[in-house]
Amino acid sequence: MKQKMRFIFYLFVLFSIFPAQAGSYEDFFRAVIADNPRSIERLVARGFDPNSVDPDGQPGLVRALHAEAFGVAMALARMPATDVDLANPAGETPLMMAAIKNQLPLAQLLLERGAQVNRPGWTPLHYAAAGNAMPVLELLLARGALVDARAPNGRTPLMMAALFGEEALVERLIAAGADLRAVDRFDRSAADLATAGDREWLGQKLAARAAKQAPR
Repeated sequence: MKQKMRFIFYLFVLFSIFPAQAGSYEDFFRAVIADNPRSIERLVARGFDPNSVDPDGQPGLVRALHAEAFGVAMALARMPATDVDLANPAGETPLMMAAIKNQLPLAQLLLERGAQVNRPGWTPLHYAAAGNAMPVLELLLARGALVDARAPNGRTPLMMAALFGEEALVERLIAAGADLRAVDRFDRSAADLATAGDREWLGQKLAARAAKQAPR
């Protein structure tokens, strides 16, 4: 009889907890999308894991940045339990997303908490270049970002800047030592990519400067 009562008690506990967890999960990602940091803080204070991922595998902090829910992103980044390097299935980390969204205070906070500046494949510096995010790009360079980091397709941050960035950002990467002669897996240089992106004027400038740069 005691064993039966204990079994019934365990069932009661299980059915009480699981719906609450499911509700918390839904509430968490609703609050992320709504940019409601107070709700996030209450849920985490009650024991919800801030590193939970949505059905697409997006961690809460990365999902917040995709949704431009910057209040939630800052709240999550401050939480000691948050893994600031937890990436989504595409390999995007919170610092990469902060870079492409040009969120300087958030990028500073993530770095203070130990976020990786350099990593295999796409890097935060690639994302800052693609996002035309000069303040974050400057921060990353100051923190030791590899100026000629190579993405899986062979592209460097300079190549991304040549496609998407303003000329000042391109110049900043060159001043930091970017290799103008580097080519991607398809044998295209920064000059080639600028031209292919309908930026012939920039492509011509980069090609002329690459011709004067010493081979590496």
